[in-house]
Order: sequence, then C-alpha cells, then structure tokens
Amino acid sequence: MRTITAAQRRARLVRRHHLAPAARAGSALEVASDLVALHSTDPASVFLSAWARLRQPTVAAIEAALYEDRQLVRMLGMRRTVFVVPREVAPVVQAACARAIAADQRQRLVAFIAEAGHGDARWLEDVETGTLRALIARGSAYGGELVKDEPRLGERLVLAGGKKYEAAVNLTSRVLFLMAADGLIVRGRPRGSWVSSQFRWYPMKSWLTGGLCEQPVEAAQAELARRWLAGYGPGTAADLRWWTGWSARDTQRALGAVGALEVDLGEGTGWVLPDDLEEEPPLDPAVALLPALDPTIMGWTQRDWYLGTQGKSLFDRSGNPCATVWWGGRVVGAWAQRNDGEIVHRLFEDLGAEAGRQVEQETARLREWIGDVRVTPRFRTPLEKELSAA
Repeated sequence: MRTITAAQRRARLVRRHHLAPAARAGSALEVASDLVALHSTDPASVFLSAWARLRQPTVAAIEAALYEDRQLVRMLGMRRTVFVVPREVAPVVQAACARAIAADQRQRLVAFIAEAGHGDARWLEDVETGTLRALIARGSAYGGELVKDEPRLGERLVLAGGKKYEAAVNLTSRVLFLMAADGLIVRGRPRGSWVSSQFRWYPMKSWLTGGLCEQPVEAAQAELARRWLAGYGPGTAADLRWWTGWSARDTQRALGAVGALEVDLGEGTGWVLPDDLEEEPPLDPAVALLPALDPTIMGWTQRDWYLGTQGKSLFDRSGNPCATVWWGGRVVGAWAQRNDGEIVHRLFEDLGAEAGRQVEQETARLREWIGDVRVTPRFRTPLEKELSAA
C-alpha cells in the first residue's frame, strides 16, 4: 500500500487550496471549484476565503460571480449547511445531499405544524405553493414582503406549549429554508454589504435558467466524492462521511464508484483517486489568513496532521472554528478584528523571522482590503472574543 505522509498531505493542501502566493487563483470560481464549496453560514466567510486565495481579489469581482454572472450559487448542502458552489456543482449537491435533508426537514416541520394546531402536510404544501406563486409574481422579494402576499407564511408556531422549554418560532424562515432545500428558491444579493445575511429570494428557475437539473442520487454522490478526493485527498472514509453528512453505506458506495484507492496515512487508511498517487512538489512555506468556518479547516474530521496541539482552542463547543493563521499547510495561530478595525493575531509557536514578517504583511494586506467593514463571526469562539476585545 502506498504511504502518504502528513508532510505530503500538507504540501497537497497548500497547492490545491491556494494557500501560498505561488499557488493563488485567478477567480472566485476557480477557488470554489478547487475547494468544491465555500462555507456560507457566515456570509463574510465566502469573501474572506476567496480573498486569501486570489491573486487580485476585489469585492466587486466576487459579487459579480455570485449575483451577476451567477457562476456561483448559494445553496443548502453538506451537513445541512449553506455553501456557495460552482453553478455546475449545484445539481450534484442538490441530489447528493440537499434532497435528503429537505425530506427530513419537511417531516420535522409537518410535525411542528401539527403540534401547534395549524394543519398537516397538505396545509404546508399549500402555503409553499402560495409563497412560490407570490415570489414568481414579484420576481424577487425578502421574506417580509412575501408574508404580505401569503399571510399564512407569517404564522408563529408555539412548540411544547405549557412546558419549561416552550418556544415560539417563526414559520417564515422555516418554510423558506425548506423551499430552498428543495431547490425551488435561491438566495440572491443581500441587503447591505458583503457581510450582510439578509438575502433577497428568487425563484430558482429564473435565477438559473431552467433551475437545477435532476440527477440520480448515487451518480451525484459519486461525483461529489470524486471532487472531494481531488481537492482534499487523501482522506479517510470517516472524513468524507463527516464532510458530506452521508451514511457509512453511501460513503463506501461512492468511494467504490470512483475507484478510490487505499493509502497508508501512518495513522490509518486513507483514500485517493486512482490517478492521484504522485508526490506533490512542496512550495516554499507561506502564511495564509483564513476566516472563521473556512473550508480548509473544515475539510476533514481527523485534523491532527494540520491542527497540532493547539487545535482544540480554535473551536467552540459546536465545532465551529475561529479565523486562523496558517504556515506551510498547518494551523499556527488565530486572528480577529477589533471594533476599531485593527487586525490582531496570536501565534502558538515561534516560527522564526521570515514567518513573522509574512504574518505582518498578510495582516496589513487584509486590513487594507477590508477597509471600513467590520467582520464579526456568527459563531464566536472564546479565543476570538479574547483576541477581539479592545
């Protein structure tokens, strides 16, 4: 069995994830294609993930790819998480992941509606039909505007009534989430700047001509596994299963469908594509500042080979990472932005004068690019709060 060491894996990571000046990409589409998907739970992550990897990053070019040329699509995907994916990958993610998530979430929402005494599955379908009809008539709309056309969308559900954990939830966000998971509607340009999360909704068939083409589930899962192995391989079956949110059976079937080969990772067995066994030529060590929820740090579930001893301090209790400093394909620190705009960092080890100089250069480059925008991560880790405190 071929052995691929941790050092070789880090060399692959640096080149394929564009984490060195010599490996930077020419467009946001290239970045998203090589990383399969960019995390978009926090909208700022998309822009900062692209910034770190582009030769000439601009907000205007990234926004054009998202909202004008529509080369990139924001959609629900792996692990019930919102991602930005290349347009050609959107049908793959829809069939491989989102379709099953939508079915599960529909069942849950129907149960909530019944518990609150509002109706059943047919009632929910009728609300969705009315909402889509209203959205098509408007062309695009925010959730609050759609409530005016479909008042049932504004219902509030009281769950666990009379109990200590009683909660009132807004039906609007849940229905729109479900319709997006089904590929019926899509998030367009947000209100405000690139850090805003208040998106305008569009019918999918008008945003992407014809909407998302249907694909067989197993074929889509194989294609998604192939893309993940190309960008993140070698990885373990557990890594792929966690990243996609699939069952063990689906994961093994997808690996078999692409002819993945076993390799020895030193700490267990990994998988690579059959034509991807050559050793990656290393690049000179370089610094990269990646944002919270960046796809690289979230690419695997077994992370010791790039996180090191300080890894646990980077995550909150739910597994969400803060913004990180990278050197030579491994995490060596964290960074944050303070209220006055200053970018601050903390290194976990002494990397030497050259690395220190590059950290300062990247910090200055990021500060200039962000300008007057303030980036506050949606999930704030204890380390991020400590660094960003004035």
